[in-house]
Amino acid sequence: MEQRTYKTKQEVLIRGQEAIGKTLGEIDKTGRIATGKGAVGTVIEESWFGYKPNSKPAPDFEEAGVELKVTPYRRTPRGIQAKERLVCDMLNYEEEYGKTFETSAFWTKCACMLLMSYEHKDGVPKVDFTIDKAVLFQFPDEDLEVIRNDWKILMDKIKAGQAHLISEGDTMYLAACPKGRNSQDTRSQPFSPIPAMKRAYSLKSSYMTQILRRYIFGDEPCEKIIKDPALLRSGTFEERFEEMLRPYIGKSCTELKAQFGITSTAKNINELLLAAMLGLKGRLASTDEFQKASIVPKTIAIEPNGTIKESMSFPVMNFCAMMNETWEESTLYNLLAPTKFLFIIFQKTEDGECYFQRIKFWNIPADDLEEVHRVWQRTVDTLREGVHIWKDSRGRNCNNLPKASESRVAHVRPHGIDSTDTAPLPTGGSMTKQCFWLNNSYVRSQIEN
Repeated sequence: MEQRTYKTKQEVLIRGQEAIGKTLGEIDKTGRIATGKGAVGTVIEESWFGYKPNSKPAPDFEEAGVELKVTPYRRTPRGIQAKERLVCDMLNYEEEYGKTFETSAFWTKCACMLLMSYEHKDGVPKVDFTIDKAVLFQFPDEDLEVIRNDWKILMDKIKAGQAHLISEGDTMYLAACPKGRNSQDTRSQPFSPIPAMKRAYSLKSSYMTQILRRYIFGDEPCEKIIKDPALLRSGTFEERFEEMLRPYIGKSCTELKAQFGITSTAKNINELLLAAMLGLKGRLASTDEFQKASIVPKTIAIEPNGTIKESMSFPVMNFCAMMNETWEESTLYNLLAPTKFLFIIFQKTEDGECYFQRIKFWNIPADDLEEVHRVWQRTVDTLREGVHIWKDSRGRNCNNLPKASESRVAHVRPHGIDSTDTAPLPTGGSMTKQCFWLNNSYVRSQIEN
């Protein structure tokens, strides 16, 4: 197809919508679809819009001011889910910190995007995937204020000589995702001699899920915590969130239940109380901001002696699937690295009462994430070599997967219903279902910090 110029946003949109209903096989005129990762976007660029992919800092349709992004999704029991994060543009540590948000590589490229979507179906050849939507997308005001702050967080880390400590969980919607072959694929940074992992600006998959649901498939918007976007111009989301809760610090659960007329004895009573403090009608985890930022609320009860009983668990592992994962693409990495947690902290007293102490937004620091990587790698190596299982003197099953005593951060232990709740091993046989845990002592240290 000949090189074509699109001068207006409307021209770009009309051409994009003409692809709706066509399969990638029908669109592909060069055989590019078979070239591997990233091929789908290239097929749309070359064979449909008629321009050659390039690495220019300007948006794809420069005269129209529109960037093309092709995004896959899955249909799940929980609804539409973005298949992956949306990678925007490389993060150049040596240059970006000297720019404003408006002149940044991210905003220059992605202020206005043509989003074209298709449903990814496992086992279906790429050539049979069908373009089903094409919309022009510009960030709503409330999201833009959060994204501006996300960008500032990244620039502040670069200026502090901490580009090597950047993590996807540092920010809410706009993240800096790994973009190298592995963690050893690094770049220089301007304010430290320590090399930093190669990264790119990206919109988190949780954010893209909500964009797909709301702006492409027309779902009703989720309940918002911050109702007025103007409030985010003079403070971050986290600061505004903490302000809303400040009047309730120090109150007991009994007082709070009486104040809000809550009689529930549900296990998640503390999360219900927090939702009431914020004036929410629904669940905290279902709010617009928590859904977009993939914020996970976790209630933590501090015992009278200052300890925390429970470690923090993650979903049950798929032993066999782990054999085909790399760390940066592993289930555990994608559960932990991009996620921001909200610790809802209550203090227990000797008489059994609980008092709302405070909240803390937390994401795992880069150094600690690397320690989890080590625990994950030892787990994979053990599964590959064959897990050793034996019974101790009390008749309990034991194994040689990583224990809490081996790492200050994480360990592996059972998470099945009982000893008969098992999963197959890659070397044959089966064992009790296991999961990764963050050590309770580690969680306590992070709360103290």
